Amino acid sequence: MPNTPHNPFGHPADPLQPPPAREPPSSAHKIHDLPALAALRERARAEGRRVVQCHGCFDIVHPGHVRHLRYAKALGDVLLVTVTADAGIDKGVGRPLIPQELRAENLAALDFVDWVHIDHHPTAAELLAAVQPDVYVKGREYESNDDPRFRKERETVERAGGSVVFSSGDVVFSSTALIGAMEQSVDPTHARLAALHDRPELLGPRLFDRIARFRNQRVVIVGETILDTYVLCDRPDVAGESPIMTLRPLERRHYDGGAAVLARHAAAMGARPILITALPTRGPSAEAAEALRRRLTAEGVDVRCVRQDHALAEKQRFLVGTQKVMKLDLVEPPAIDAARLDELVQLATDAASEHGGADAAIIADFGLGLLTPAMVRRLSKALRPRARVLAGDVSGKRSHLRDLEHADLLCPSESELREAYQAHAEGLPVVVWELLQETKAAAAIVTMGPEGLVAFDRLAVPEGARAEQWPSRVRGEHVPALAPIAVDALGCGDALLTAATLTLAAGGDLVQAAYLGALSASLEAQRIGNVPVAASDLRRAVVRLQSATLAFADSEVLRAAHPHASKRPETQQPTTQQPRRATIAEAS
Repeated sequence: MPNTPHNPFGHPADPLQPPPAREPPSSAHKIHDLPALAALRERARAEGRRVVQCHGCFDIVHPGHVRHLRYAKALGDVLLVTVTADAGIDKGVGRPLIPQELRAENLAALDFVDWVHIDHHPTAAELLAAVQPDVYVKGREYESNDDPRFRKERETVERAGGSVVFSSGDVVFSSTALIGAMEQSVDPTHARLAALHDRPELLGPRLFDRIARFRNQRVVIVGETILDTYVLCDRPDVAGESPIMTLRPLERRHYDGGAAVLARHAAAMGARPILITALPTRGPSAEAAEALRRRLTAEGVDVRCVRQDHALAEKQRFLVGTQKVMKLDLVEPPAIDAARLDELVQLATDAASEHGGADAAIIADFGLGLLTPAMVRRLSKALRPRARVLAGDVSGKRSHLRDLEHADLLCPSESELREAYQAHAEGLPVVVWELLQETKAAAAIVTMGPEGLVAFDRLAVPEGARAEQWPSRVRGEHVPALAPIAVDALGCGDALLTAATLTLAAGGDLVQAAYLGALSASLEAQRIGNVPVAASDLRRAVVRLQSATLAFADSEVLRAAHPHASKRPETQQPTTQQPRRATIAEAS
């Protein structure tokens, strides 16, 4: 169930109350069918207004498009942008990336665009004959283009008395090139990804079986609850009194964060999560905490909490478009006495002891002060014998990675791991080995942002060998980043930790856990805010990614069978290389 925003800007006293009814701004009135467009064109002609038309796919509205359209608008009074319908686009598998209705909405949202129309013809010639624009603007690349389709379009415009103008071409972009560049990070030609998909345990049916086994897994999740607030702002300006940035908030969106979103991920993936946390029961944020409890309960989360006297932690992020420009942490020092900390440990112990034990337990330390080093060690000791799989993760500089003891899986980022050991120059396997040795953990998945992740576990010591002869015994499996582009990195680690833990609890191995964790993180990265990843999302992502790999493999087979069939110049022929099997990275 998506975590929809539930409070617009302007109601700070009670952020979780529904806003007053208000008609949202819309640009849908700019999108017209052909009869309406014809009537508008006749009216503009009668009023003596000059109509300028641009036509294209506009699969991704990039800076080149914006400059092209601004240039076109300057040539007349009315700017009409016509969009090729989905059925008329022939640019390869998966294109268009954005469906026609959304492409039209994207263009209509531009303030300098007046009319938008979705054209279902294969070329713009038929529409140009009907509209008869005064000016038809094409990109500079068409100036020397002898494509018969464009030639027909030009003849149609000029026959009706219009003119064809080529845009200034000061910045050249291509939607196709941009989409291709975005897809390179998940391109199945990537040798490492192809090698992973060649492994039996990562075949689609086996992954589907693991995901199906997430269902009804009992997962105990212990950690702090956070309210993540996104403040959507108008573009920044510089203040008059001094050179500081000025932001004008337009809307607020609230998302459940911290341990709460781990529980929501687990519920969406089919598990039965029990959230152990602390929530205020009185004071200004008590009502917000109660609303959070109701939301989680409605999604299948069993919420059990101790009382805290301080306000619910809130982290505000100020965005302009999708770019975060500032973060504000509204976090009060924890005010929980020793008796309530004991109660928290007891709640977690009881939850993990029910029904013969928990399938998994997750300790999530977000560095807000609830989980002190002593508390982390106590929870690890209490949950270890009561959960088949124990996992842990940290976030923030005040968290306590090195106190998560005896876990089956730890999921720090590389920066969190290096910060914990003040080891900024050593090789990553060396630092991981130190972590596994100190915490007595079995494995670690270390995330590295756009470089993906590496899953580390211990190498078995040969029989008869002495331990001191093997000072480092880790092996690593690299999984490249699976998101074509990261829209918002918030919550990616939480999605990864949940999916990887459930995979281990469902009987999967570390490679499957790392792969499904990376896939879950990639889905989260393409969403704004903390939105839970569902089991159905994971299944669709497996199909999409592995289908692309199969398509690539088939094309390689055809190319090998017909080496002279390619139309590309010999200098551009790809190097034929068989994807190698996944290797084990060892470090001493």
